[in-house]
Amino acid sequence: MKRFLLCLSVALLLLTGGTFAQQIESLAGNKGKVRVGGYGAPTIKYTTFDKKSALILGGNAGVMLNSQLMLGAGGYALVNNIEAPRTNAGDPTLYWNMWYAGFVPEYTIRSNKLFHLAVGALIGGGGVMKSERYHGGGFDDDYEPQDYSSFFVGEPHVTFEMNITSYLRIGVGGSYRFVQGSSTPGITDDRLSGPAAHFTIKAGRF
Repeated sequence: MKRFLLCLSVALLLLTGGTFAQQIESLAGNKGKVRVGGYGAPTIKYTTFDKKSALILGGNAGVMLNSQLMLGAGGYALVNNIEAPRTNAGDPTLYWNMWYAGFVPEYTIRSNKLFHLAVGALIGGGGVMKSERYHGGGFDDDYEPQDYSSFFVGEPHVTFEMNITSYLRIGVGGSYRFVQGSSTPGITDDRLSGPAAHFTIKAGRF
């Protein structure tokens, strides 16, 4: 928890910096002054879940002020099959499901430059449970997810970005997912938490 508070403090300190209108520098050239706008950013994350490799898909979107401060929301979910431990040997095979969402502030440093940096955080909540996964034959309509519990999540992140055009940029970076408060049997907060590497595409009016 101390590591989360430290990372969050740094992110919020950067987010409180002043904003001003800029010229966007991109591979397509300068396109004039940026107006107040916004963007959407689909994102894929490679991380660990229960000490196994995991893929998380999602993204964030929001309003961007003066090409620097974005205020929005985001959401993510675990997408690959990670088997949950069985209570009894004869139990059916179940898989972990996890999702989380929350408020996302983000501050972009010198976004007018071709290469620049963005820092921010997701602050919100989510849930974890055991359930069946689709395997080509469909789901069992009679099956209900098991052992659902909710949790608090905080995920500070940093992204190195490149402007492709004045309305499109790509980025790679890293984050750390801090989870607290889950109570699902077979998993702990520590195993739900973990570092992640991500790739994102941002499209909108910056």
